[in-house]
Amino acid sequence: MITLIKIYAETEILIMELPLYYDEETEWSKAMLLYTSALKEFNTKLEILSNEFKLAYKYNPIEHMSSRIKSPESIARKIRHKKKELKIENVIKYVNDVAGIRVICSFSSDIYRIADMITKQNDVKVLKVKDYIMRPKPNGYMSYHMIVTVPVFLSNHVVPTKVEIQIRTIAMDFWASLEHKIYYKFEGSAPARIRTELKRCADIVNFLDQKMMSINEEVQKYNKDNSWQDKENLYETFDADITEAYGHVFNDTEDIVAES
Repeated sequence: MITLIKIYAETEILIMELPLYYDEETEWSKAMLLYTSALKEFNTKLEILSNEFKLAYKYNPIEHMSSRIKSPESIARKIRHKKKELKIENVIKYVNDVAGIRVICSFSSDIYRIADMITKQNDVKVLKVKDYIMRPKPNGYMSYHMIVTVPVFLSNHVVPTKVEIQIRTIAMDFWASLEHKIYYKFEGSAPARIRTELKRCADIVNFLDQKMMSINEEVQKYNKDNSWQDKENLYETFDADITEAYGHVFNDTEDIVAES
């Protein structure tokens, strides 16, 4: 029998279904303590690395970070999808993303720099890596995923606890967030035309990502002897590349403005 926790909020009663069997409520609480603590541990690690990088290189590869604990409903849904019994031990064994951290970078080169820094932490064990940047998903999704364990130090023992890390650029995160919202409206079954347009947008976002990184690399090479004309030429080249690759996008926009 699944345990139900009732949360009373003024005039309404919210009933949250948790994947608990019999006397597993205490075990569930312990598991959530571990996952919450693992997020704190890893957030601290990333903040230290970010501050060190700013001090050493006057540059911060991390734009911002966010973390979350997967909801009980999502955990239960994932366990059912894996055709496993809804038990705490199965959650710990088969659900890798109960605790999750998303790291947003400026440029795609920063992604691998951050992943390398994480890998070199001697108390972090990398269990799995999925590189959706080198090999994007068919729908155009791009991100770098890592499943790692981080030690959680309790009063009398240490527990390695799994955390999923997603590292992506601002542009990748922009596309992924909007794609998720659009797909949610279709309950995961978007029409073919919508899927095609989203894939096309992913290609454009990837092009812009690569172009912005290229511009940034050029800017880093500048010195005081470079003239403003050199910079102007750089931006003109960027505009020409965009027009050549995606000129029809901008032409369509201009036609719409002219008609309005």
